[in-house]
Amino acid sequence: MHVAEIWQYPVKTMIGGRVNEAALDQIGIVGDRTWAVRDLEAGTIGNARKHGALMQYEARPVAGGQVEILCPDGTTVRSDDPLVHDVLSAAFGKPLALQARQPASEEAFYRRPPFGGGDPMAELREIFAREADEPLPDFTKFAPEVMEFETPPGAFYDCYPLLLLTTSALRSLAEAVPDSVIDVRRFRPSLVIDSGDAEGHPEFGWDGHRFAIGTAVVEVINDCPRCAAITKEISPDIPTDRSILRHVVRDLGQAVGAYARVVEPGVVRVGDEMRPL
Repeated sequence: MHVAEIWQYPVKTMIGGRVNEAALDQIGIVGDRTWAVRDLEAGTIGNARKHGALMQYEARPVAGGQVEILCPDGTTVRSDDPLVHDVLSAAFGKPLALQARQPASEEAFYRRPPFGGGDPMAELREIFAREADEPLPDFTKFAPEVMEFETPPGAFYDCYPLLLLTTSALRSLAEAVPDSVIDVRRFRPSLVIDSGDAEGHPEFGWDGHRFAIGTAVVEVINDCPRCAAITKEISPDIPTDRSILRHVVRDLGQAVGAYARVVEPGVVRVGDEMRPL
């Protein structure tokens, strides 16, 4: 197996881009999810579950640790432009702010607001886009801190630093739901692994295994339970599609791809072999 694609997402939930090489540290790909959009009314960090239209925006790194955002209407705005907050707020009809990642010591910045006054189970079903007769995910597969924090303090990833996705998985999804657009951008992988002719979803068998990739070592934690994010519109040619999630919940144990952590930091390049240890 080898690395087919490396993805970097400078702004959480927005579409990122492929890079030819990346440094890995303890919080994943360096330069990944260094910014996020905050919903100032709700006091929450924006995500695809509740702010799905953010997936129609594309973020690119620019000099000085800043980012440039390409909006769906074709206009651009930079993170160091004082108007960036107004642009996002106008587009979403609510006060939003683009904010940089804060140190782990700033726990209040990451803390999850309490559930609303309604039915918490109904709210969870909405977040995960589950039908009434579908099970919710196995929450033991999530990092324990996500119960208290919207993202682990010091990071803007949802649960774990890396998401691995195989070419076999993408091919199997396309075969299972042939009327759907199976685009890699729906699934937001960190690394796409070319798994050759392997069938199905080979990453589901990697739990607890360590792999050398380039000069880094990563450890797979468990498969990645999926939510409403994979159903969202990214562009007119990648439309809203809930049938993909129906297949994932019904036939794939609710998961696509596998979470991983960085055991030894290093550099990963497209074409690097992924060697089991």
